[in-house]
Amino acid sequence: MTVAEVEATQLRGQRDESTAELHGLAAGLGEELGAATEALREEDRDGIEAKLARLERSREQIGPVNPLAEREYAEAREHVTELAEQRKDLESAITELRELIRRTDREITAAFEETFEAAARGFEEMVAELFPGGKGRLRRVDVGGAPRPFAGQAPEPDDGSEGDDELTPPDKDGGVEIEVTPAGKSTRRLSLLSGGEKSLVALAFVFAVLMARPCPFYILDEVEAALDDINIDRFLRLVRRFAERSQFIVVTHQKRTMDAADILYGVSMGGDGVTKVVSRKLPRDELGTGLEPTAGSVADGDGGPPAAAEAA
Repeated sequence: MTVAEVEATQLRGQRDESTAELHGLAAGLGEELGAATEALREEDRDGIEAKLARLERSREQIGPVNPLAEREYAEAREHVTELAEQRKDLESAITELRELIRRTDREITAAFEETFEAAARGFEEMVAELFPGGKGRLRRVDVGGAPRPFAGQAPEPDDGSEGDDELTPPDKDGGVEIEVTPAGKSTRRLSLLSGGEKSLVALAFVFAVLMARPCPFYILDEVEAALDDINIDRFLRLVRRFAERSQFIVVTHQKRTMDAADILYGVSMGGDGVTKVVSRKLPRDELGTGLEPTAGSVADGDGGPPAAAEAA
């Protein structure tokens, strides 16, 4: 092989390498690049070499190339996508929760209105029973003022939007006031009544709620302690009236209530200082008051602790 052939082979190799490098640059730039048709001028070559030197220095200032950057970018992008989906799920859950709150508030308001109307009717009836010739009522009142925020909680802005109105029950600041007018007296609030009258009003309210929302049993602790014999008889008539639907357990010192009981439980202390519980079931013919044997009370010994009673 002659020297010319060797040089030609080397030049072809350099041409192929340059062509491959040109194609790589074209793929990276996304442009069509072709071989130069003529040789560059000396000044153009010097400018290109100076620009390449500046770019090389800039690349060195950036620092070493992170070979994991592409994978880290893909992982970060996947994490951002996952967070976006979680946010969408949370926003959907918040919307469902707000709707549940609105529906619950409506149900609570409807249940309260229904119970209040029934209790108000029953209270008027019970007051007429316990205060012959008198009358009473339950009245809705506005206690005023929105609840104060918790410590560190910013107050919610009042923008007048309909959504906030739906979330907040209209009666959230409301209350119930009791008014009673005993026979021959003016209308009084509960705070202005005497001790015995307050006991009767409380009993009227308890039995009114019983009529609206009956319970299986009730425990009454010396509720008739401030009542005289006439009012005790009125109380026992109510116990007899509702004893068929509920069981009454009454703690009492009153013998009239004990006589009306079906079963008596008492605490007795002997001479040795040891207390014991005694019980007695009263047959129907032993009930001196003539009440149905469904009211219960617990009797105690003379001067002993209060007795407890159970109604069947």
